[in-house]
Amino acid sequence: MINPRRIRLLNESHDGDGAVIYWMSRDQRVRHNWALLFARRKAELLRQPLVVLFTLAPTFLQAPFRHYDFMLKGLQAVEADLRALNIPFVLLQGNPETELPRFSENMKAGLVVTDFSPLNISREWKKKIISHLTVPLYEVDAHNIIPCWIASGRQEYSARTIRPKINALLGEFLTEFPELEPLASPSEHQPVDWNDVCRKLKADPAVPPVEWLKPGEKAGEACLDSFLRGRLASYAEQRNDPNAEATSHLSPYLHFGQISAQFVAIKTKKSKAPEAGRNAFLEELIIRRELAENFCCHNKHYDSYEGIPEWARESLKQHGGDRREYLYSGEDFAAAKTHERLWNAAQLELTKTGVIHGYMRMYWAKKILEWSETPEQAFETAIALNDRYALDGRDPNGYAGISWSIGGLHDRPWFDRPVYGKIRYMNASGCARKFDVNRYITRNEGCSEQKKQQNLFS
Repeated sequence: MINPRRIRLLNESHDGDGAVIYWMSRDQRVRHNWALLFARRKAELLRQPLVVLFTLAPTFLQAPFRHYDFMLKGLQAVEADLRALNIPFVLLQGNPETELPRFSENMKAGLVVTDFSPLNISREWKKKIISHLTVPLYEVDAHNIIPCWIASGRQEYSARTIRPKINALLGEFLTEFPELEPLASPSEHQPVDWNDVCRKLKADPAVPPVEWLKPGEKAGEACLDSFLRGRLASYAEQRNDPNAEATSHLSPYLHFGQISAQFVAIKTKKSKAPEAGRNAFLEELIIRRELAENFCCHNKHYDSYEGIPEWARESLKQHGGDRREYLYSGEDFAAAKTHERLWNAAQLELTKTGVIHGYMRMYWAKKILEWSETPEQAFETAIALNDRYALDGRDPNGYAGISWSIGGLHDRPWFDRPVYGKIRYMNASGCARKFDVNRYITRNEGCSEQKKQQNLFS
């Protein structure tokens, strides 16, 4: 029941006699997880024990405490859910390229299964692990509906070019999940000392956890159910209105793998919401999200200015000497100290709540371009702020979104104008035509308290 095209072998070893290790990394959930299902099936066929391992790097791309808090609380739920299935969960603190081969050798493992990520850091980990691993390392794309390497073998130009490829494969890959069967006997492994894990963290505490969004697989499913019952009905008409609360709020859960995009798609297709709402949401969930995965998979410069299209770099270069009416430093942007209350409100929403509405994230990034000395500096600032404060930071969606806003990725050249060149332009007047900007500003100037009181699960 697991499509073999979702799985690939990263080295040339053969299955051995020994434990099956599932190295959980990007997909931090128990249910609806193709990688875990494959590892469980391998353990059954080989009649070997199964162990789920998570390696907690001391730092991960400068992620602050906000992100570690959300992730670790989700992993605590993973441990409890696995324990109910008699499947042991082990957390090791240290770099994966060191800890995984050592753990595999100590366990006398027969094979290792892991999940897929297009990010450079994950690829480097796997390359180093392979050089020290004597057993097979299988990679399973449990994050995308269409496995990234199957959807396309090259970087796609736009949603228009990848959409027919994905739609042609949905019949094969958008299938129901089998149940994860428990192991016969309880685990002999010791439970994780989560207090000790937190004490050893080196994450920056200056960015505090959020209180309005509950982490974990069950919380993610509750958030999805709330969206399908209510907000999905108006999604097509209101998704670009930051005041409408029409979006799903699923992005952090999808980023940490606490919910499966495939499960979300299946539930959405079965919902009784109007077809327009379902189609608009599925376009974002499947086509746009997997287009971002494709970008990171096939462009190693996805997180830098070098990764944007050549036409955009050339156009921005031609306007590099244009006068900027306002100039701000990275510190000014971070502190929401610009001349414009609308932009400041978007930054406050990001810093205080860990999320920023999708429409406003585009505007937010474009104004960083307009008010920075160079487009290169603007790109670095936007990536740094998004990765520091957004719960869905360090994600293909974020990298692709900033590359679209600042660098014309997945877009076309527009009318030439100062500073922007041929990059698509946005301004406050355009925002005012779409939604009540004063309401948005007022709400986000006090958004910390407002988000605390919000209940997504009612």
